[in-house]
Amino acid sequence: MLFIANGKVITMEGTKFERASILVKDGKIVEIGESLQAPEGAKIIDATGKTVVPGLIDAHTHLGLSGTAIRWEGNDHNEIADPVTPHMRTIDAINIFDETFRDAIESGVTCVATSPGSANVVGGQLTLMKTGGSTNVDDLAIKAPLAMKCALGENPKNLYGQMKKVSPFTRMATAAILRETFLKAKEYLSKKEIAENPDNPENNSKKPDFNMKYDALIPVIKKEIPIHIHAHQANDIHTAIRLAKELDIECVIVHATDGHLISKEMVKSGFSAIIGPTMGHKSKPEVKNKTFETINVLNQAGVPVCITTDHPVIPLQHLNICAALAVQAGMEREEALKAITIYPAKILNLDNRVGSLACGKDADIVIWDGCPLDATSLVLTTIINGEVLYQR
Repeated sequence: MLFIANGKVITMEGTKFERASILVKDGKIVEIGESLQAPEGAKIIDATGKTVVPGLIDAHTHLGLSGTAIRWEGNDHNEIADPVTPHMRTIDAINIFDETFRDAIESGVTCVATSPGSANVVGGQLTLMKTGGSTNVDDLAIKAPLAMKCALGENPKNLYGQMKKVSPFTRMATAAILRETFLKAKEYLSKKEIAENPDNPENNSKKPDFNMKYDALIPVIKKEIPIHIHAHQANDIHTAIRLAKELDIECVIVHATDGHLISKEMVKSGFSAIIGPTMGHKSKPEVKNKTFETINVLNQAGVPVCITTDHPVIPLQHLNICAALAVQAGMEREEALKAITIYPAKILNLDNRVGSLACGKDADIVIWDGCPLDATSLVLTTIINGEVLYQR
């Protein structure tokens, strides 16, 4: 058992305690209260004068796929031989011994979605995982596949059209490739279901030859997982919404740099958005409208949103600083903290386990020496699944 005593507890569920304790047992939070007493035998962490919050969550990273301080040997996030690679699985490439996992733990980031890159129109399958607690990625993984990565805009055009001189050269072609891929996958699934159904009068139909690409898209077609679609510009966001509605699939807009320009349309779509990376240089035409105001505009409009570093574009340990800069741009402090805790948990459909401090949830808990949105605050303790993985 673990007992965190007398801290300022921000649950992210609407409740704040100026002085409260948390009891953890078997990796779960079992009690939170102002008058709790430590059970006999419990390990006690004194949080007096400290701030206790849920572990931070980044809903879009390439953690473990883009190695630190090495070259092509550790670059495993884009399979650039084919613009359509839905059968690629990030879990097969994640290197949990990369030093950035330690960076995550020491900065209070306890859970991430790690994604293929955006070079391909359909890039592959995301993994949702904790950032520590095992030396085996299969043990860290919470859900794999979490989602299917797709991409619109400059990146597929650049790699294939400009560099390889093959399709897609244009946004039209990118959308057409994505549309065709899903329509063929739907046809493949239909034929497969007909052939496998003994009660169907057409059950003598020949089962289609196995196609690993189309098979990987079946969970998307069945709405078991969404697509996470890379889209910066307003026209690409509109295309992402159009395609998702047309193909009848669930969608999360990743980046949404121009989202503040089309907030009404994004609200109408009903889709969530993962905003960022916003800190840093405007590196290409697609991000010329980049601003920390985007997340506040969309949040106030009613779009479910969260903040991402897009690690390693912005190092993962600066996730709280990105939230602080959103506050500087007008976002309410509590909303900014939610945008790196409970909001990404909800967008990733994981809020039953993480993102807030509540009884029954995973004991992913971080103790800070001040407000997490203060650039000078330090993480003192990081706990994942009830295990203390870092203490300053």
